[in-house]
Amino acid sequence: MLSRSPGRFAVLFILITILLDAITFGILVPVLPALITELTGENLGKAATYNGILMFIHAFMQFIFAPIFGNLSDRFGRRPILLISMSMFGINYIVMGLATSVTWLFIGKLFAGIAGGTVTTANAYIADISDEQNRAKNFALISAAMGLGFILGPTIGGVLGEYGTRVPLFFAAFLAFINLIYGFFILPETLKKEDRRAFSWARANTIGTFKQMKNFPVVFALFGVLIFHLSAQMSHPSTWAFYTMLKFDWSVQQVGFSLSVYGCMTLFVQGFAIGYIVKRIGEEKTAIIGLITASVCFIGFASATEGWMIYAWLIPGGFAGLALPSIRSIMSKQVPPNRQGELQGAITSIQSFVAMFAPLMMTQIFNIFTDISFKYYIPGAPFYTSGVIIFIAFILFLRCLRLNKEINN
Repeated sequence: MLSRSPGRFAVLFILITILLDAITFGILVPVLPALITELTGENLGKAATYNGILMFIHAFMQFIFAPIFGNLSDRFGRRPILLISMSMFGINYIVMGLATSVTWLFIGKLFAGIAGGTVTTANAYIADISDEQNRAKNFALISAAMGLGFILGPTIGGVLGEYGTRVPLFFAAFLAFINLIYGFFILPETLKKEDRRAFSWARANTIGTFKQMKNFPVVFALFGVLIFHLSAQMSHPSTWAFYTMLKFDWSVQQVGFSLSVYGCMTLFVQGFAIGYIVKRIGEEKTAIIGLITASVCFIGFASATEGWMIYAWLIPGGFAGLALPSIRSIMSKQVPPNRQGELQGAITSIQSFVAMFAPLMMTQIFNIFTDISFKYYIPGAPFYTSGVIIFIAFILFLRCLRLNKEINN
């Protein structure tokens, strides 16, 4: 059972793994504001800054361990690395569920950051089993699984949160360990032994990984696009709950429901629409549509004056998800099979680097512009900032497309 080759259900196996991880992450989003204020006694503005620090710790550990796990998966295969990551996630939620002070939340996030190898290795897994025709679609399915997780996770978190801030955390731990058991008995290996390469500590770090990626100019240039794109996206997990609770007086359940709506749109776009769109107009134009849509919708979120307007912008906002899978597919096509783990590790390192600083920036912007003593009261300031940042990503992407054409010509 453990040594069988991946068949036509291999994509389904990895999608279930990602789905359960996304559910457990989504469960936390609506309850974190209440949990942080419970442990610190601070108001929502100050509590948001603690959330920024938590995200920094998570991202810093991912930044360190993502290239290590990516290179290890190129050496030993995807399956064992995924199992290690799953176990670390379970430990994280138990620690956070038992937290008696905000310090224990920080400790839990250390484990969660180390466990970040799940997404890195899952994307390498998908690259292993994809061809030129279905690569972008398969990468989009990972995002769709995450979207479904954000439909179920925040809803579950919102409902369970009514019974206590710790209940969703213990339920998340339960799901994480179910995921581990599932992976141990079901998940097949995808990296063939002949495609594996020796592990090297010189390459199993962010600097070493990026040095290797410089051999692929288009990939290296697209890293810049990812930095800006991902920085803008950080306004969602870092300030969404705080923003909607403060500006529209939303409850935990309302926050969870709004995230579920966003998840539904993400699931539709990335689970169904993106395959059709890429087939009709190609990955490059699909990414452009995603970037432009994201920029416009961020401005829309920031400008909303009534709660229903948020939902009006969430519907087109799902199409912002066209960008990342398309960009990831373009990058994946540039590197050979035995370096997919290294590439995905580099991408995760970028995500982690951005997640170290962007949430701190977004939560500080939110704190400053919601301080009643400050001259300008603009709760949507983080989303205005994201709209500008994503437009910069769009400009950089156009330059990357020109570089790709020059190299191919």
